[in-house]
Amino acid sequence: MFAAPKEVETEVWTSVPPELRLKQRPSEWSRIRHHDAHRFDCFLEGPSFDRAGNLYVTDIPHGRVLRVSPYKQWSVVTEYDGAPNGLKIRKDGMVFIADSKWGIMQLDPTSGEVKPFCVRNGYEPFRGLNDLVFDSKGNLYFTDQSTTDLRDPTGRVFRVTPDGHLDCLVDNVPSPNGLVLAPDESAIFLAVTRGNCIWHMPFGHDGKLARVGLFIQMSGSAGGGPDGLAMDVEGNLAIAHVRMGSAWIFSPLGEPLYRVRSCKGLGVTNLAYGGPDMKDLYMTEMQSGSVLRARMPVAGKAMYSHM
Repeated sequence: MFAAPKEVETEVWTSVPPELRLKQRPSEWSRIRHHDAHRFDCFLEGPSFDRAGNLYVTDIPHGRVLRVSPYKQWSVVTEYDGAPNGLKIRKDGMVFIADSKWGIMQLDPTSGEVKPFCVRNGYEPFRGLNDLVFDSKGNLYFTDQSTTDLRDPTGRVFRVTPDGHLDCLVDNVPSPNGLVLAPDESAIFLAVTRGNCIWHMPFGHDGKLARVGLFIQMSGSAGGGPDGLAMDVEGNLAIAHVRMGSAWIFSPLGEPLYRVRSCKGLGVTNLAYGGPDMKDLYMTEMQSGSVLRARMPVAGKAMYSHM
C-alpha cells in the first residue's frame, strides 16, 4: 500500500474581474457541451506563462485569450469566433491554441491576430481538440477529444513536426485530454478523462510509439476525471482532477505524493508551474473563474530549458 499523500493548501491568487465576466452572452460551446447557452460567464483553461511572467489563460465559451500580469492585472489578448481550450507558448514567443471548434490556431500575443496553423487531418477536420504540448525539437503533440468516452473510445493523439508532417499516434482513447512529456522526452503522459486514468506512451528508437500502458488508475469524480497535466524537474506528474477539486502529484513510480486541494470550487481544469523559482503551482478553477496558487517543494520543469 502507498502512504497517504500529503495535503497542500491553496490560495486564490486572482479571479476574473467583474468587467471581464460575460454574464448575459449566450455561448455555442456552453449550449452544445453543457446544454445551456448562458451557463458560464467565463470558463478558464490552458494556463501558460511567458518569459516576462505573464500568465495566459483561455476562456472557452467566449472565444477569448486573457493575460494576467505578475501584478494580477487582467487584459484581453484576443477575442475570436472559436472555443480555445489548451494553450502553450513556443520558444519564439508565439502562442498556440488547441481550439475545439477549429483545430490548432496560432496567436500573435502582440497584435492579437489569430490564424490557422493545423486545422485538418488530410481532408478531414478534427473533431474537437483539447490540449497540446511542444517538445525540445519543435514537435507539437495535441489531443483530439471531442465527445469520446467509454462507449466511443476513438479519441486521438496527433504529432505535427516543424516541417508540417502530421501523424496520428493513437486513435482508441476514451476522451484524451491533457498531455505532457517525460523530462527526457522518452514518453508522453496522457490524461484519459472518461477512463479516469493516465496512460504512459513511450517512444521507440524509430520515433513511433512503443507499448502503451496504464500508468495510474484514478477513482471518484463522477462525470469528471484527470484534465490538465504538468511535470516537475524530478519527473513527478501533476494532475488536475476536475470535479474532484484537487490536483494530485505522483512520483515517477506512480506513488501519490501530494494532494493540492482547491480552496475555491471543484472545477480544477488545468495547471502550470511559475514564479521566480518555478515552485509555485497555478491552477485554473472554472466554477469560480479563479486562478489558485500553491507552494510546492519541487520546481516545475521550465518550458524553455532546451534553449
